[in-house]
Amino acid sequence: MRKAYAVILASGAGARFCNHIPKQFIKVAGKTIVEHTIDVFERNERIDEIILVVNSLYKNFMDEIILKNNYRKVSRVLNGGSSRRESSSIGVNAIEEPNAKVLVHDAVRPFVSRQLINDCIKALDTFDAVDVAIPSADTIIKINDNALIDKIPARKHMMRGQTPQAFNLPVIKKAHLLAENDRQTEFTDDCGLVLKYKLADVYVVQGEERNLKITYPEDIFMADKLFQLKSIEPSDDISLTMLQNKVLVVFGASRGIGKSIVDLARSYGARVHGFSRSNDVNIASLANVETALAAVYQKENRIDYIVNTAGVLKMGKLEARQLDDILNEIQINYIGSIHTIKAGIKYLKESNGSIALFTSSSYTRGRALYSIYSSTKAAIVNLVQATAEELTVDGIRINAINPERTATPMRRENFGHEPEDSLLNADRVAQVSLQTLLSDLRGQVIDVRKNS
Repeated sequence: MRKAYAVILASGAGARFCNHIPKQFIKVAGKTIVEHTIDVFERNERIDEIILVVNSLYKNFMDEIILKNNYRKVSRVLNGGSSRRESSSIGVNAIEEPNAKVLVHDAVRPFVSRQLINDCIKALDTFDAVDVAIPSADTIIKINDNALIDKIPARKHMMRGQTPQAFNLPVIKKAHLLAENDRQTEFTDDCGLVLKYKLADVYVVQGEERNLKITYPEDIFMADKLFQLKSIEPSDDISLTMLQNKVLVVFGASRGIGKSIVDLARSYGARVHGFSRSNDVNIASLANVETALAAVYQKENRIDYIVNTAGVLKMGKLEARQLDDILNEIQINYIGSIHTIKAGIKYLKESNGSIALFTSSSYTRGRALYSIYSSTKAAIVNLVQATAEELTVDGIRINAINPERTATPMRRENFGHEPEDSLLNADRVAQVSLQTLLSDLRGQVIDVRKNS
């Protein structure tokens, strides 16, 4: 199988951004924009190597970013050129494997999805050049030098280009070779080179509205909101055999998803300790959590993973609910996760361990009659995103699992009978939760869907 390379262009000076540092190095949601972008390609199972092309003034900074994140696929960091085309040429020509597939991507498009990358790679089995674009929602006008409308093209033929752009290596290398001697044309992307020199047809893969390019300062506000709502799909590439002899602590272990996690982990040889109110451990009590973890550590002399699935779901208008009942729901659904983190840090530092907390699809928008539940699940996401960076220095990973409607006792108690085939199986949630614990992911919301 041919290798697939990602060339990430991060050499721009950010002139339109009007900031003292290039926009790719602005921090959003705890990381620089370029880190978010590299993360997507680093995690993609079909990308073999990543080549970074950077502004020479920031090469040392980029080296620090690579070391901090322990990127395994970054094989080269190259100084960029004086133009986008020159920087792209530098990245493309660094690839020596003659039949490689290469994706060229802007560092300031951090929301590119795994599916979009895979669609581009697959299209290269049929086409030599691939672009990514989305239909234009606006009418496009062409003006003349006097700012008068010259033409209004039919909107159905107009699309907005994105990246990555993908090529079979010989084609894009030839395009850049021809462009080196062409001083009459200004090129803004690599597909334009292929079209200019009639080297191949360019196939268009359907892009995504979320694949935002951060160009202007106001885009940072939009990006911050998108990162807040961002989730990723689970990967089935991680084998649960890695759980053998690992020590796992599960809070909320007596039923539902928690019990499924306990049973599945034990079947793969993990040493699992489950706690819930059925054995007198209340997640709302920091003392209870500390005592439980201390007992496990005393017995096992290590703790590798901690999961908190404990939660309650209460229905009712805020006005009608008793304050004690509201505070109890907050204590269990939110404060309990804080207790899990605070009590678990000292043990997980020793093992470079991982924490999994649980959110819900209602975190993206509050639901009437479930205002406390929805808001606590939104708080879990913010807690995970914020503490992920804090815990990185201790070698600890933390993520939030976001299952869709799941067949659990709590759901049946609150919603009654529902068609079984409309609900996610708790065993599937357990599988993804354990794979997340074993992964290198941190600060992510992991979607679990029936069709994933």
